[in-house]
Amino acid sequence: MAEQKRDYYEVLGIDKNADEAAIKKAYRALAKKYHPDMNPGDAEAEKKFKEASEAYAILSDPEKKRQYDQYGHSAFEGGAGGFGGFDFNSMDFGDIFGDIFGDLFGGGRRGRNSNGPMKGANLRTSVRITFEEAVFGVDKEIELTLKDECTTCRGTGAKPGTNPETCPKCGGKGQVVFSQQSFFGTVQNVQTCPECGGSGKIIKEKCSDCHGSGYIANRKKIQISIPAGIDNGQSVRIREKGEPGLNGGPRGDLLVEVIVQRHPIFQRQDYNIYSTVPVSFAVAALGGEVVIDTVDGKVIYDVKAGTQTDTKVRLKGKGVPSLRNKEVRGDHYVTLVVQVPDKLSHEAKELLKQFDSLTGDSLNAAKNVTSDRGNETGREKDKKKKFWK
Repeated sequence: MAEQKRDYYEVLGIDKNADEAAIKKAYRALAKKYHPDMNPGDAEAEKKFKEASEAYAILSDPEKKRQYDQYGHSAFEGGAGGFGGFDFNSMDFGDIFGDIFGDLFGGGRRGRNSNGPMKGANLRTSVRITFEEAVFGVDKEIELTLKDECTTCRGTGAKPGTNPETCPKCGGKGQVVFSQQSFFGTVQNVQTCPECGGSGKIIKEKCSDCHGSGYIANRKKIQISIPAGIDNGQSVRIREKGEPGLNGGPRGDLLVEVIVQRHPIFQRQDYNIYSTVPVSFAVAALGGEVVIDTVDGKVIYDVKAGTQTDTKVRLKGKGVPSLRNKEVRGDHYVTLVVQVPDKLSHEAKELLKQFDSLTGDSLNAAKNVTSDRGNETGREKDKKKKFWK
């Protein structure tokens, strides 16, 4: 018994009222997911790909879609509708793949004019800056190799007195079309011409200075203005400092990645700065002033008496400027950490003991608890024994 076909709308996962764009979008997603080239040796993926392609072939054609909506699968199986059989093996899926799978099969129809003016490729490099330079911005000079048009051949790549000739393989189009047999018939694919590399021209006699490339590489120094507030890993774009364009196209861009060095005191999160400041026991207990380092310089902060360790302090507007508006800045958050002295003179120790006896006698807390236990009555001790048994 033949396997019953699923509803075409169910196969593509769309509603019956879906328009042409929705049908194509649904098929594109399924076809890319289950295409045999993406799932070699996977029989189940191949089956789903064929099923989706069959559904698309019917629903993307207005007349076939009308027949299917009226008669279902029988419209193409010589059944109730009387339209005769529909042979999917004889279908030419070239138009379908040319439209949807241009990216999988070498560019499809989209790349046929690639021998026209094209923007050059972008170049990437990096620059290291300090934490403070990232906060306030800085101008840097970098050196890198850039290609310039050859002055001898004026960018043609041909020997002076000669001209590039039209590529005989692609006829100057820069691309060649070839046919390929697939599961669903013949598919036409487009790829860059291997003879001319997509330029559409062949150079018989190459320029001796640039060796036919049309460009000369030179080391150049470039000034970069790094904006205030930039963060580690972000890039600065410099227009038209990349690779030269093709066929008269503009140059690409230069993308400079900024690497910010770590700071020994400050840490950054978004536009806020964080740091830790030690506070002496005396200042924490009695109150006093501490010096806090910020990116704007040193700040005197008045610590309140009785300040505990890990107290957070906010210095408003002492953070990192916004990239959009350097007048708008984040905040600086400071954690105050009370320091315990690890070396005390004999006199300081005696004074600290006196201080302790006046503020709770914490040095004798354990001794006092033991003494209290010794004064317990026998009856109280007996109660505790019973309790702990």
